[in-house]
Amino acid sequence: MKLVVFGLTISSSWGNGHATLWRGLCRALARRGHRVTFFERDVAYYAAHRDLQSLEGVDLRLYGDWSEIARAAEAETRSADVAMVTSYCPDAIDATRLVTESARLSVFYDMDAPMTLERLQAGLAVAYVGARGFRDFDLVLSYTGGVTLNELRVWLGARRVAPLYGSVDPDSHRPMPPAPQYSAHLSFLGTYAADRQAALERLFVNAARARPDCRFVIGGAQYPEAFPWTENIYFVQHLPPGEHPAFFCSSPMTMNVTRPAFATRGYCPSGRLFEAAACGAAIVSDEWVGLSTFFTPGSEILLARDTNDVLAAVALDSEEARRIGERARERVLDEHTAERRASELELLLASATNRRAEIEHLPQRSSRADHTNLEL
Repeated sequence: MKLVVFGLTISSSWGNGHATLWRGLCRALARRGHRVTFFERDVAYYAAHRDLQSLEGVDLRLYGDWSEIARAAEAETRSADVAMVTSYCPDAIDATRLVTESARLSVFYDMDAPMTLERLQAGLAVAYVGARGFRDFDLVLSYTGGVTLNELRVWLGARRVAPLYGSVDPDSHRPMPPAPQYSAHLSFLGTYAADRQAALERLFVNAARARPDCRFVIGGAQYPEAFPWTENIYFVQHLPPGEHPAFFCSSPMTMNVTRPAFATRGYCPSGRLFEAAACGAAIVSDEWVGLSTFFTPGSEILLARDTNDVLAAVALDSEEARRIGERARERVLDEHTAERRASELELLLASATNRRAEIEHLPQRSSRADHTNLEL
């Protein structure tokens, strides 16, 4: 299979979760005999923090403006088995027009579906969604499951919707010796997000204030100077993916805090959640609907509703924390690897291809527009 992707970025993990996910997924697809052409606009802030130049099985096409690659993009799309547009692609509108008009199978992968829906429901524009929404795509994939899937049908006219959750590449994320510079009693890895700040303060910062005898570490990008740092919270500016395993393995417990738009809808496991588990780290997470679908609370993950729950996790016996981390790692290796997602993607694309073929062989009086409520 040849897959063409018009995405945000695969070359830089700075301030986004798309790149790491795509790297693992593309490696898995390549191992399964597929080829990926990835079109990425070469923007300054990613170019300044580029941590990948090439990837086996991937033809990375960096470009400055859509007009530079319009002809090449059309040629690649027409020769591909599948063409896909993702959320936050800077040229999503042009790419959508090309893909829905020229691809054998057109797919939109909304890796930020709760944010997409939140903006739409607030009456705000979404730069990567055109006037026709998702109506013209053969298949819409969502990084988030649950009620989000139906909302994508209702609000954006998606005809066929399925979840394609995040994943982890266990070759890249695995247990390793701790690194002194990341040592802590509790860690948190994530890009700063204003809408997550209240929960982060309630669960992480307040725990640090209550335990001045403990060391807490935050790693990530874009944190403002006004962040409520304490003397025992240490900050590590943006970590490239290669440093994530050492970061997760340098504390007995790591924190997961979900952005409200995702947590409200549920079924929203972040890539960081799977990465930490693959490293064997014990995780304490905020609670959201569907979490038990991915990890068993109390056995493979700990839940935190308030600061006291976090403090209890920090005080947990180190041997018990180790066992929780081991069970989480076993679950991830069984169900949440990039290889597993690549297999799921193959099945979803095959089903959508077959359904499109069925529709195209219907009597001439029927049209694709007549079948707006098709589901997998």
